Amino acid sequence: MDYCNSVLSGISGQLLQRLQSVFNAAARLVFSTRKSEHIIPLLRELHWLKVPERIQFRLCLRSASTSTLVAPSTRRTMLGDRAFSVAAGAWNALPPSVRSAPSLLQFRRDLMTSLFQSSYTLHYSVQLCDRL
Repeated sequence: MDYCNSVLSGISGQLLQRLQSVFNAAARLVFSTRKSEHIIPLLRELHWLKVPERIQFRLCLRSASTSTLVAPSTRRTMLGDRAFSVAAGAWNALPPSVRSAPSLLQFRRDLMTSLFQSSYTLHYSVQLCDRL
């Protein structure tokens, strides 16, 4: 699933959903669960990011010389926004503490933690509100 993820930057929501369903099927296969079971606990236990976050993880290349990258504006919504140079927004959206990691290993750990929290925190806060 991670091979050439940066190519998937900017794909449509429909294609993201299709990729996520394949990813979910793989998680269900690992746990031998039914399709009716909720997928979020399985993904969390495997420590797998959702597809959009996996793409963002692969896009966030470390640049020691600058804290932000310049993302050019585009006219074309479909093709122009998928250009790799426009994907600098993924880097710029990272918290400063992640961008300023002292080593590549620490950067990868902090990035994974940040994306994992943003991916699953919203889901669990909605679940808690539903229970109250």
